[in-house]
Amino acid sequence: MKRFLLLLLPLLMLSGCTVSYKLNGASIDYARVKTISIQEFPNQAAYVYPPFAQTFTEGLKEKFITQTKLKMKPKEGDLQIEGEIVGWELTPMAQRADGYASETKLTITVNVRFTNTTNDKEDFEQKFSAFRQFPATSMLEDVQDDLLIEITKEISEAIFNKTVANW
Repeated sequence: MKRFLLLLLPLLMLSGCTVSYKLNGASIDYARVKTISIQEFPNQAAYVYPPFAQTFTEGLKEKFITQTKLKMKPKEGDLQIEGEIVGWELTPMAQRADGYASETKLTITVNVRFTNTTNDKEDFEQKFSAFRQFPATSMLEDVQDDLLIEITKEISEAIFNKTVANW
């Protein structure tokens, strides 16, 4: 009987404890928040690369679709994300001995407005930026698609963390 109780006691103690963790870091109350709407991010920067608006918007949607159980709605989701691409800058970097730049930095800035219809204390408007450098010997047209994919991932991750990860 003693042996039975010694085996049963740890099981009873463990049954009352639960460990919960999420690999993606999202902390969403799915009982209250079920949907999300992400509007198209128009490019309002001085330089306009037409495909980027759609690439960025789709990349942001993909982040939320794959990392949460939220259902995507065209408008009026429980969580609402909208904004615009406001910055597209090319900056010469790392000057060589001959006075020319050896690298160029591409910086993208996105202005985001977030609305949580279930908790307006979480609403915000904020700018998110990311950059990538590339050799000055390369033409932007040759490298920009790959750079923009990386920048989109980084900015999407930052928006995800600010909106639903509560870090």
